[in-house]
Amino acid sequence: MLQLAELRARSAALIDQYASLWGRLDLAGNRNRLDEIERQLSSPDAWNNPEKLTPVLQEKSQLEGEITRLERLETCRRDVTEWLTLAEEEEAAGEPGQEALESLAEQVTALETLLQETEMNMLLSGKEDRMPAIVEIHPGAGGTEAQDWAEMLVRMYLRWADTHDMKAEYLDYLAGDEAGVKSVTLRMAGSNAYGLLKGEKGIHRLIRISPFDSSGRRHTSFASVDVIPDVGQEITVDIKETDLRIDIFRSSGPGGQSVNTTSSAVRITHLPTGISAQCQNEKSQHSNRDTAMQILRARLYELELRKLEEEKKAQYAGKDAIGFGSQIRTYTLQPYRLVKDHRTNTEIGDVEAVLDGRIDQLLRDYLLYLHGQKTN
Repeated sequence: MLQLAELRARSAALIDQYASLWGRLDLAGNRNRLDEIERQLSSPDAWNNPEKLTPVLQEKSQLEGEITRLERLETCRRDVTEWLTLAEEEEAAGEPGQEALESLAEQVTALETLLQETEMNMLLSGKEDRMPAIVEIHPGAGGTEAQDWAEMLVRMYLRWADTHDMKAEYLDYLAGDEAGVKSVTLRMAGSNAYGLLKGEKGIHRLIRISPFDSSGRRHTSFASVDVIPDVGQEITVDIKETDLRIDIFRSSGPGGQSVNTTSSAVRITHLPTGISAQCQNEKSQHSNRDTAMQILRARLYELELRKLEEEKKAQYAGKDAIGFGSQIRTYTLQPYRLVKDHRTNTEIGDVEAVLDGRIDQLLRDYLLYLHGQKTN
């Protein structure tokens, strides 16, 4: 049975949170900027160079999404206030209506969700946060056991992407010998894809009874996840042809027709840094080369970002670094069931839900943790 007192308290807390956040948002400014972009795109000469319009169109899409979300937030806050007033009037008249309480509860839940989304977007203010993400997953030592764990992580991220309207595509895929995967590279495109997923970078540990061990013993498996922003053509990365070594080889794994029978796979190595990227997913050597260059460009850009970040971290001696190679999270299936993030100390008992892609709490808590690290 819904209680008005409880809903009144929740409504008051949410309206206070709304008021605090709304003062830091700029709906009018976003509308003005969208109007400027639309005027720019309506110019007769605007489409003479479509490549230059790519970042403009991306900004337009981002602004439209932000405006829609803020308008929904404003409307939802108003609906909560109106339904609360109606429920209180009915109670004062001695005729408490269950319909009003149910509608109020529905709007309160919607407002909670929208406020969480707004808070998340405020935490994602970096230029790279709005870019697509390139996600690479590699099993650690352990053969089939680790390869199976890597595939479980692939499935987790694909499920998460599916529930967040993210477009996920394979850039590279190398299947395991018996089960699982040896390596996978995914591209996630959608609202703030890199910003949301950047905290997944690191070592993920799984503890479980191995399905591949006939003795039923408990195993610990590791897999590494790397997440870099896909800079695309938006940011220029100076790469000289003379600095590249390009190797062509025959694709491996269970590819489609002709993929495994032609030398179409491409590996590109940037000689000054030793950074390399490869792709073997397509039949066309040219397509694989383009994809490998896309990944290489993103890795070199991420390297420059990391250098800048290391310079900043040097000013904060004693703080723990969060970098690739650190163990960030443990997924325990035996002897108890728990997912624990070792940076934020977030613990979730519903391991199946997490492995099914419901990782939003983990992503949000990391962003809050990161924001706290920057402001301390």
